[in-house]
Amino acid sequence: MKTTARVGLLRRYLFLLLVVGAGVAVWLVSRGAGLHAATITLSNLKEMLLVLPPIFVILGLLDAWVPRERMTKLMGEGSGLRGILLAFLLGSAAAGPLYAAFPIAQVLLKKGASMRNVLILLGAWSTTKIPMLMFELTSMGARFTLTRLMADLVGIILITLLLERFMKDKDRNEILGKAQG
Repeated sequence: MKTTARVGLLRRYLFLLLVVGAGVAVWLVSRGAGLHAATITLSNLKEMLLVLPPIFVILGLLDAWVPRERMTKLMGEGSGLRGILLAFLLGSAAAGPLYAAFPIAQVLLKKGASMRNVLILLGAWSTTKIPMLMFELTSMGARFTLTRLMADLVGIILITLLLERFMKDKDRNEILGKAQG
């Protein structure tokens, strides 16, 4: 392997190497704390390995079954309120942790969804999930749930508008380029 390739590989995995190094250092200082950290890490890894395969199957089906023209019509730049509502609905109905939303966001961008609608989907995925709202409704009451939901909806729209306004074309093109593969 050439030196530049090694440096590139090292740079790519530098954060992972630092985290592993920190874990080893914690284990050397306190075996109990190191063991606890390793147990939590393995538990999180197991959860990811259980969540990600079904997400990738869904992504494959979405990629194969939904033509780009259809996605552009439903969630593209000209989709208007319909695209926004669909993004909110998909994000709110989604199951799984937020990290599962990013591969879906990539496929949606690849298929022609607008940056606005993908950002709304990510915001909805993280804050307005229907099962969470049902739990909140029974635990905290309708007033709290509706107040939080309205604040979340306004916040998602405001954050999306601010990101759209202040995101540089270079950054937007880089994101879209990575989504295209």
